[in-house]
Amino acid sequence: MSDPLHTLHVNILDRDYGVSCPPSEVDELKNSARLLDERMREIRRSGKIVGVDRIAVMAALNIAHELIKAQSELANYDRITEKQLAKLNDKIERALASARQLDL
Repeated sequence: MSDPLHTLHVNILDRDYGVSCPPSEVDELKNSARLLDERMREIRRSGKIVGVDRIAVMAALNIAHELIKAQSELANYDRITEKQLAKLNDKIERALASARQLDL
């Protein structure tokens, strides 16, 4: 059976929101709300964007952009790691083959 939902109250840009989430995700949700609040406040302080809706959209776009960029970088690291592991595996195989020939 799934965890019962917990209602967490968060404050984002001076507005209160009740959000349901499993107890195991409360800390992540708090951190997410804090991040969103900080980003929205930064955008509001810049004075270039007016209106809570527009500020929220810009903050969401910025966070989504950072997420996509991080995912892309992670995928690139995965490719690099796979190549490095393949090279190491090849070296190990060659070393083992040489050791086997010496045993003969």
